Amino acid sequence: MTRHLLLAIALMLLSTQPALAEPLAETQRETVADSLEHPWSLAFLPDGRTLITERAGRLRVIEDGELLQDPVAGVPETYVRNQGGLFEVLAHPDWEDNGWIYISFAHGDDRANTTRVVRGRLDGHRLIDVEPVFTATPTRDTPVHFGGRMAFLPDNTLLIGLGDGFDYREDAQRLDSHTGTVVRITDDGDIPGDNPFADAPDALPEIFSYGHRNVQGIVHDREQDVIWSHEHGPRGGDELNRLSPGSNYGWPVATHGRDYSGARITPHRSLPGKEDPLHVWTPAIAPAGMSQYRGDLFPELAGDLLIAGLVARSVVRVHLDGTTVADTSRLFDDLDRRVRDVRVGPEGALYLLTDHADGELIRITPAGD
Repeated sequence: MTRHLLLAIALMLLSTQPALAEPLAETQRETVADSLEHPWSLAFLPDGRTLITERAGRLRVIEDGELLQDPVAGVPETYVRNQGGLFEVLAHPDWEDNGWIYISFAHGDDRANTTRVVRGRLDGHRLIDVEPVFTATPTRDTPVHFGGRMAFLPDNTLLIGLGDGFDYREDAQRLDSHTGTVVRITDDGDIPGDNPFADAPDALPEIFSYGHRNVQGIVHDREQDVIWSHEHGPRGGDELNRLSPGSNYGWPVATHGRDYSGARITPHRSLPGKEDPLHVWTPAIAPAGMSQYRGDLFPELAGDLLIAGLVARSVVRVHLDGTTVADTSRLFDDLDRRVRDVRVGPEGALYLLTDHADGELIRITPAGD
């Protein structure tokens, strides 16, 4: 084989390899707020305010750079136990016109609890016009695996990720239960007519996808028109998925994880008719909030998925080559704190919430910015 032919083959192989991530530039950090009790989610409002949920049931406001002492009044009563509590806060895409914010939380009591989503409007420091838009069925008696992450799609329909309640994992394969599903509703809680099971007689019409364990991150990639989601595996087997309507993602009949006892849950990692994950983390990273970087301050992160890691105690960077996972790495692992959420601010900075009784909101910008 000639030298020129070898060179041509080498160049061809290089050209088909996914591009690796460009290293992140040196950064600097600022603590915007502290003494937050297990903060779970944050949202930036167009008027400059920042909203933060605390799992204990409080909605907090940062205004003019300061965390207001009193929580927002009028937030619905939350079931707070174990993993249950106040979850995501999300502003409507047309917030400047309608003022709606959406909140997901654990609802009920020890004997019967579930995931609920309400919407309301901020009137000063009070939530008003509060109305439920979704309540998952059936209820369960376990205080874990509620899901709770949400994302709006370009048509203003709302995706809500749900969990399997831990003891009810087999129900994730059923279409007459919201257990272990992602649901899609209109912004006022109705059923979109183009949902995959809207006309199926034996299925709940809100279901968008199913076979999930505990969905903890959803992002719509506007440039690729792709919905990314991730979910906790059991002992290992955390998954990054590309969501498509009507698809079954396998749990618990196909998984890369094992039970916490070490026992095998299923002999199958993949099955016909089930969607395989795009990426699997074993050991587990315990993925939490997820964002996609679209900003100016960190051009090297452009298009990357950023995942808050609880067990990873860092931000997990997923570098994409189109819709392919090209590379993964960890950012800010020197924090050595459980990270519950990561968001991209309107100015392009990164904002992290640490999941502790004395949790913090940390702003990250390029060094010298």
